[in-house]
Order: sequence, then structure tokens, then C-alpha cells
Amino acid sequence: MSFFSKFLKFGSHNMAIDLGTANTLVYVEDQGIVLDEPSVVAIETINGIERVKAVGDDAKMMMGKTPDTIKAVRPLRDGVIADIEVAEKMIEHFIRKVHGKRTLFRYPEITICVPSGATSVEKRAIRDAASNAGASEVYLILEPMAAAIGADMPVTEPVGSMVVDIGGGTTEVAVLSLRGLAYTTSVRTGGDKMDEAIVSYVRRHHNLLVGETTAERIKKDYGIAIIPEDGVGETFTLKGRDLVNGVPKEITINQAHIAEALSEPVGAIVEGVRIALENTAPELAADIVDQGIVLTGGGALIRKLDEHLREETGLPVSIAENPLTCVAIGTGRAMEDPIYRGVLHTA
Repeated sequence: MSFFSKFLKFGSHNMAIDLGTANTLVYVEDQGIVLDEPSVVAIETINGIERVKAVGDDAKMMMGKTPDTIKAVRPLRDGVIADIEVAEKMIEHFIRKVHGKRTLFRYPEITICVPSGATSVEKRAIRDAASNAGASEVYLILEPMAAAIGADMPVTEPVGSMVVDIGGGTTEVAVLSLRGLAYTTSVRTGGDKMDEAIVSYVRRHHNLLVGETTAERIKKDYGIAIIPEDGVGETFTLKGRDLVNGVPKEITINQAHIAEALSEPVGAIVEGVRIALENTAPELAADIVDQGIVLTGGGALIRKLDEHLREETGLPVSIAENPLTCVAIGTGRAMEDPIYRGVLHTA
């Protein structure tokens, strides 16, 4: 094989993309996950002309700190594309970052996961964004199926299993069997709603305004689904702007406050699981009693969430080995392994 042929072959490696509301992960054929960056794009306006200033990690650092000429935006909301033009730029940037200029010779096939509740219009927007960004062919896979494959669940066997994928924009609850979804529901509650709940709670109870990035950090470091046993938990300081005096201020709060703040989004997730269980066929429900519920996604890392679900449902609940990368790994496996080919489709 000539050098050019090898170069062309390498440049045509297919890609699987977990296009998440909070983070985008890229899985390259035969290489695994090669990119994991925030789904954020910084747009700079000069003389009325907009251009991309930064994407991913660099753009995330600018959120809440930009001058009037720059805006940091998230092109996805609730798991689907809210701004197709910015999404195209973001996907194209990530494709080029992974493949470099090799994509000029041969464009890759791309498999993208979508929420189970996405409409045909939303699916078409995702497909068009990937096509316009340089994909030769675009395949879609439903997010709960990708999460289950990534979590090594027996999706190809005649056994019922339940996965709860808690992402940034949506929580996908699904019962799977024989490469298909026996029942699925998409709850538009996830990490973003948890961040908003923390911002709202601190503003309402402490007259302090904190930013989205600060709320996200608090959720990751101190987020908990139920009140700690001692009624307080860890105590920490929080900085923001005093809404009464308009000056910077620092307060001290604890994990019990965060549990109270998160009670509404956590309750919505529990309700989604309950609804799915109520609509599950008896034989599949019997399997779930044995198999239990598997949690994936970044939201699965909220402390005591598995314990809370266990108490509410009476079923075994476990957290996947790599909850943050389950969807990307599952999307990649579905792209590579012929046994899963039946789960891919076009919009």
C-alpha cells in the first residue's frame, strides 16, 4: 500500500459523536474516545460580522466573563440543537480537531446519538448539521440504547433491562430487550436544570446571585440527592453578587441546602422512572426485578441518587462503571460491531 493510500485510509476513520447538551465526546473507529470538550462556542462580532473565536474548553472558560463583542453560547438545549448554524461550526471544529486536514481527502461516516424524545425535525437538524460539517453519511442511534450498550447491558438478548441516562439536558429512561426499546420516555430534566435549581435556591434564600459555572461546580463537588444523615453534611463557602447591596459577597451553606435545592429536578427523574415501570410489560418487569436499574450520564454521579431511587422503587440500582462516557462508548460500539447494526438508522 502506497503512502498516499495509507494516508487516505487513515483519514477516512469513521466517528461516533455523543453530541451532549453539556459536553461533546468523539469516538474514532479503532481508537476509542479521542475528544471530550464542553459543547460551547464563543462568537466574536467585529464590524457586524460574526466569527468563531473559540470552541470547547477555551470557550467554556469565557462563559459569564465576555465583553460585549463576544458571546459564549451553547448550541444545544434539552439534548437537541437550538442553534443549527453554531452547532455546525462546533461539529466541524471537533471533526477537524480529531482528523486534522485529512478530512479534505475523505470525509468520515458519522454516528450521532439523539434523545429518544427528539422529533423528526430535531433529528433532521442534527443530521443536517453533521452533513454540512463534513460527514459523508450520518447515522443516528437513540441515546438510551447507546448508554445501555456502553454500560455492557444485555441489549441483544431476550431479557428486559432498564437504563436511566441522566445527561445535561434530558434524562432518558428506557426498558430494552432484543436490540429494541420496549418502552422509553425522555424527561427534559438533567444537569442544566439542577444548575438552575441551585442558582434559584441561593437567590431566593440568600439574596445572592451566582453564575451558571459556579452552580455547576457546586453541583459536582457537593451535589446530593437526599438530606445527609446528620442533617447538614459538608459545609462550604459560595461567592456571588449581593442582590440587596449590589456588591460581591461570600456566604456559607451546606449540603442539606443543596439537597433541598435539587429536590425538584431529582423528583422529576424519580417520577420518570416510576412512569416507565408502570408502562413496562409484566415479563420485562420481572426481569428488571432481577437485573435492576443502571444509571449512566453525569447526573448519575450525584451523591446518594442511586440510594434514593432504590428507596423509591424497591429495585436494585447500580451506577455504570464509566457513567460519563457510556453513551460515547456505546455509540462507537454500535458503529463498529455488526451485532448492533440494527439499532442505527437515518433521520
